[in-house]
Amino acid sequence: MHNEVFEQIDCTKCANCCKSLGPLFTEADIERIAKAMRMKLGKFEETYLRVDEDGDKVFNCMPCPFLGADNLCSIYVLRPKACREFPHTDRKKIYQINHLTIKNTLYCPAAYLFVEKLRQELG
Repeated sequence: MHNEVFEQIDCTKCANCCKSLGPLFTEADIERIAKAMRMKLGKFEETYLRVDEDGDKVFNCMPCPFLGADNLCSIYVLRPKACREFPHTDRKKIYQINHLTIKNTLYCPAAYLFVEKLRQELG
């Protein structure tokens, strides 16, 4: 169902996730992106990140600083794991994140369409 939805949705027409939802950064994300940008880890974190109330590293401002005016990501091949996996509708155990999938429908047309198709399929 995930692939069927993404055949109908062009993320670059929306980019709402990049405009309003910041990803959580793993240490591997930070190291990979900073290295590619030829930045020291500390400088990358100082420039782009903050620690949120849960102790996670997130962007210090939104929209994403790597989102272009054309809604394309300037670090697409390096993007954080959370960005690569969003909206998480291709998980094998999708039922384990029902709450997250429903929340993502508020931001993501693909997540909304996925939930609608699932609802129709389940009757």
